[in-house]
Amino acid sequence: MASDLLSTPPPLAPPKTWDATVTWLRLIRSRRVGPATFFRLLSEHGNVEAALEALPHIAASAGVSKYTPFARAAAEAELKAGKRIGAVPLCFGAPDYPAALSDIPDPPPFLWALGDTSLTQRPAIGLVGARNASSLGTRMASKLASELSAQGFAVVSGLARGVDAAAHLAAVQGGTIAVQAGGIDVVYPRENAVLHDQIAAQGLRLSEQPIGLQPMARHFPRRNRIISGLVRAVVVVEAAAKSGSLITAREALDQGRDVLAVPGHPFDARSSGCNMLIRDGATLVRGIEDIAEALAKPTPSKRQKSVPPQSKRTKPVHQDGPAHAQILGLLGPSPLAEDQLIRDLKIDPDLVTPQLMALEMEGKITRTAGGLVALAH
Repeated sequence: MASDLLSTPPPLAPPKTWDATVTWLRLIRSRRVGPATFFRLLSEHGNVEAALEALPHIAASAGVSKYTPFARAAAEAELKAGKRIGAVPLCFGAPDYPAALSDIPDPPPFLWALGDTSLTQRPAIGLVGARNASSLGTRMASKLASELSAQGFAVVSGLARGVDAAAHLAAVQGGTIAVQAGGIDVVYPRENAVLHDQIAAQGLRLSEQPIGLQPMARHFPRRNRIISGLVRAVVVVEAAAKSGSLITAREALDQGRDVLAVPGHPFDARSSGCNMLIRDGATLVRGIEDIAEALAKPTPSKRQKSVPPQSKRTKPVHQDGPAHAQILGLLGPSPLAEDQLIRDLKIDPDLVTPQLMALEMEGKITRTAGGLVALAH
């Protein structure tokens, strides 16, 4: 069925040695290999080594000449750089990988973690909002974060200025997780440098990006799906009608998480997004009591540990076919759900999947969080 394409990736055997981790990192860092492609390659080839070996042939079949996977030396250098700053790698399927992320459609195969990784085992709440937050907005974020932390929740946010910074600062002693859009060693924005260090010392910082990567606009939506994936619910404190916080809220809904919002004055543009969320069914938040009522009694996650990958193989991702032109004709610059695309094509999903892979390797389409595809810009 088409919906099967967006299901959670199958359990995998995570790397347990240095060499295996290097190979794992080489695959996810290879050009045009994102989380969805990573898991599809493993599903077809059975293990990371075989997938990495097949990658140049897949690229050649997609019309990409002289394709070279991410260099072993570069992967080793990144792992050594992470070790130097005290960061540890978390690979999908490993016991220390955040269990909540295993449930989302496009989990990061590889995460850098700096700080107390046990925080990912706590029930968590996301607090997000405007960078240019009002005084009332930052006070509300601080109050909610402080009280949630005191109740044993890990407070998760994106380490941006405004609401994010206020939430982290209020919860840093009790337990906060910051998901970064750039490399885990990159301070962004610079004004959060002290908070950046505090969270590493007392909380946890996470990033799926390479060490040293400066964040760009396209990295923030990818970060947002990790924020929402880690938590039981996302609380939006202040947000404009078009903002990254609403992207996080949409990600949360797609992942089956609760969305709550703090109302604001209709004349304040910073509250228009929150008021829209409430109008559309989000739970109105006046205080921690409303969050507790929405969640009922919080219970820690009890997901099963990973097991080796399934033996079933899909059809080769490099299989050519006439669906290329049809896919490109149906796609545009606005992202479209992959299952909707398959319904529109009226073609067997097993035949569409390899064509999407080939088009992604050619750089003609891009994948975004939540199983969406679009024409490449």
